[in-house]
Amino acid sequence: MKNKYNEADAQNFINSYPQIPAELARRTYTSRLLGREEELVLHGGGNTSVKGRVTNLLGEEIEVIYVKGSGWNLGDIEPQGHPALDLAYLRKLRDIEKLSDEEMVNQFRTHLLDASSPNPSIETLVHAFLPHKFIDHTHANAIVALTNQENGNELLHQALGEKTAILPFIMPGFPLARSVIELYEANPAIECIILMNHGIFTFGDDAETAYNLMIHYVTLAENFIKQAKTKTVTINGSGAPAPDLVLPILRGAMSYDQAKNNRQLFTLELRSNKQILNALARPDAEQLFVSGVLTPDHVIRTKNYPLFFDFSDCDLHDIKEKIKNDVAGYRRNYKNYFNEQTTAKQLDRTMLDSSPRVILVRGLGIIAAGKTAEEAIIAADIAEHTIFTKIKAAAVGQYRELEEKFIFEMEYWSLEQAKLGKNTPLPLQGKTALVTGGGGAIAGGIGRRLLAAGARVILTDVDQARLDIVCAELEKQFSPLMITSLPMDVTDENSVTKAFSKAIAVSGGLDILVPNAGIAHVAPLAELDMAMFRKVIEVNMIGVYAVIKAAIPIFKHQGTGGDIIINSSKNVFAPGANFGAYSSSKAGAHQLGKIAALELAEAGIRVNMINADAIFADTVSSGLWDVVGPDRMRARNLDPEGLKEYYRQRNLLKAEILADHVGNGVVFFASGQTPTTGATLPIDGGIMAAFPR
Repeated sequence: MKNKYNEADAQNFINSYPQIPAELARRTYTSRLLGREEELVLHGGGNTSVKGRVTNLLGEEIEVIYVKGSGWNLGDIEPQGHPALDLAYLRKLRDIEKLSDEEMVNQFRTHLLDASSPNPSIETLVHAFLPHKFIDHTHANAIVALTNQENGNELLHQALGEKTAILPFIMPGFPLARSVIELYEANPAIECIILMNHGIFTFGDDAETAYNLMIHYVTLAENFIKQAKTKTVTINGSGAPAPDLVLPILRGAMSYDQAKNNRQLFTLELRSNKQILNALARPDAEQLFVSGVLTPDHVIRTKNYPLFFDFSDCDLHDIKEKIKNDVAGYRRNYKNYFNEQTTAKQLDRTMLDSSPRVILVRGLGIIAAGKTAEEAIIAADIAEHTIFTKIKAAAVGQYRELEEKFIFEMEYWSLEQAKLGKNTPLPLQGKTALVTGGGGAIAGGIGRRLLAAGARVILTDVDQARLDIVCAELEKQFSPLMITSLPMDVTDENSVTKAFSKAIAVSGGLDILVPNAGIAHVAPLAELDMAMFRKVIEVNMIGVYAVIKAAIPIFKHQGTGGDIIINSSKNVFAPGANFGAYSSSKAGAHQLGKIAALELAEAGIRVNMINADAIFADTVSSGLWDVVGPDRMRARNLDPEGLKEYYRQRNLLKAEILADHVGNGVVFFASGQTPTTGATLPIDGGIMAAFPR
């Protein structure tokens, strides 16, 4: 591992924080160096500290420890990510015989210098009890590859030398802190402490020493592993299933009903490259990879075990049955594990959901599941590092997983679960929506409201430039992880097929389809060009048919129902003169929606229509009004603002109709608040001629 410490960079970093103690700024600098090495730290793992002195409000100089706070990632941590605590007081806690986790956290909170600080690391007492000024802790892959072995102690001493002290796995908290300081005091010449199945601590009286020791010992472990021969496998390419077939089936099998009409759906993250496929092609892949986590910290993200599939020589029926049966079997095994542990420990706990979080498919790759896109990505990152670390472990010995009793303690430990948060899920959390015509004004409002309701949104359009503008605007308000843009021409069957295949790869499936793409043309029937009439029909009606047809097999493979919400138009019931192509094409699409509602209800797929009127510009100009607006303004001798006011005044409620209003209608249908299909929802402020009838 490359040592990236640079004194000039460190000094420049310190100078950029003139109001912060230099030792804390330097602590932040080396913490970032550690946090940006994925082989050391992943997604909030690891922790660092520095000890110093400050003057309190009474003018007294006191000892403090700055330790990483919960919720901060080392890779981009700021100085405030290391809250300060009263060090002298914390060290007195060593003399206590017992300290519960809850009381330990209370002692941390009541001895912070700033009451608004985040909760300090659960390993704060390890940092406090050790005498060194700077302490670094990581879950380095190479170190863990050696700790998770039948003869781990022997291998670690061979690889790292005699200035290394080793502890068996101990749950983080007060017992671990006591064990660490006792081990150090018995061996004061050591340069690092290894925690079996957990990670490594290094320390020093300056930041550079602690960091250098971390890199040094991890490099020793890496070099030791490199001396061993690893198996190589050539992929033959046979038996690899199509992801747009497997992912929806898997996603449907993993979903479960939290309550009546309230189904939990997962976002899936697919990782597939040559290295991953080679790993999964190993003859011993299932035996090696279907084993416990590298470190118990990972269990809250990935569960303890992955699920493994090999679909060689399987047809569609076999794939469906195997996924259904194996997911059900995984859940049964998890329930047995939960019951065994709670019975043995005489605990009263509420079981977490039993669905797998990591699925390994030979020939396809790693599939990770999460209730949000972020959760799925985190699980995939950990899973990817895990399989390669297990390969390293297998090269030097026999991989040994941690006992389930420790895994359970970590998985159901309140201090660890706090990392996941307890927020109430949003109404569309876990769902994926695809919106056509994504480069238009209405799509901006639909996308905004879907995202606000928790859905992952895929916007498609034939005009990439307009699509990019809408997505960029949405990303100012929502996580880019939740927004995907895909080029798609709804009039081109091949383009639709490719786009839907890519959409499945984004999140594993589809729950909400919003056919929204549309174009307009102004001309009386006598002057309407036949080619233009066909073009409008192609986009506004046949385009709706094309995307509905593409979505049906995805919905059916999932078996979890779905929602199709067609953006029709007020013109369906109240057409306008000189607007024949648009009005008739929208009426045709509306009728297709009713037929789809009849045909798809048996599969739990709801199909509803929204009839909106006069939506003007949003994040981009309205394509319809770019065409229609000039003619309407000339006919009424109005400017753009006057035209908006004209349409506001003509509806019963005198309301301005916004793109977000259409989005609210989409969310209403998609959230299943009523058992409704085949319905038409006018969003027009009330236009009597357009009342559905």
